[in-house]
Amino acid sequence: MIPVMSVLIPANNEARYIGPCLKALLSSDPVAGHTVQVIVIANGCTDDTVAIARRFTAMAEPRGWALRVLDLTEGDKIAALNAGDDVAIGRLRVYLDADVIVSPALLAELGDALAVAPARYATGTPEITPSSSLITRLYGRFWQRVPFMRSGAPGFGIYAVNAEGRSRWAAFPDIISDDTFVRLNFKPSERVQVRASYRWPLVDGLRNLVRVRGRQDAGVQEVIRLYPHLQPNEGKAEADLPALLRADPVGFLIYATVAGFARISRMRRGGWLRGR
Repeated sequence: MIPVMSVLIPANNEARYIGPCLKALLSSDPVAGHTVQVIVIANGCTDDTVAIARRFTAMAEPRGWALRVLDLTEGDKIAALNAGDDVAIGRLRVYLDADVIVSPALLAELGDALAVAPARYATGTPEITPSSSLITRLYGRFWQRVPFMRSGAPGFGIYAVNAEGRSRWAAFPDIISDDTFVRLNFKPSERVQVRASYRWPLVDGLRNLVRVRGRQDAGVQEVIRLYPHLQPNEGKAEADLPALLRADPVGFLIYATVAGFARISRMRRGGWLRGR
């Protein structure tokens, strides 16, 4: 039997994004020695996400790849990830956000990176999709300079694990930041960032940036609180704030403003809102 790479895509009202996501994914280079199983886990969708996703079955079949669309009534990303894992058959698992556009070489490079023992975590090289919002462009420009983005394998938008790596946790826990949780289940030496890129969109405008940043910060803090034993695996480089300020003073101001507003907003709300 040919080995399988399973790609899981949770999607909640992603009619705007799921078509380009699947078109890029299904146009990927072959994954050496593997066929590919694509699982779109629509959850709580009230738009055309399911119908759009199902149209891509014809694009998958000529390659010998399988595309399956699950239509769940509840809008819950973690439940969607677990439902996808229940039907995934691949020893290699790729977890992909529905608004991400993979480059042609990414799946193949992830497959090569994961084809080693023992446990391995891999992701691609992120590129921020150009935004129509000046504030978002400035925020993204500075964010790309911070140590988290430059230290390797941040894993937002897409991350992948081999079977040995996936065995490190059972079901996904009910938390905000699944990508942080999974990344911290691996030591820095077990995480790989391949050269192939993917495009990931930042939300437009200050208000949405604050919402998303609040969610990100809350998610990280939740993982630290619930899984303190994973924190030694963080391995982030320390930020050289004076150097960052000199390199991009305007971007620094925008980045700091978003971070500050997100902190205040989170304290007032006690929760988070979806940014897009």
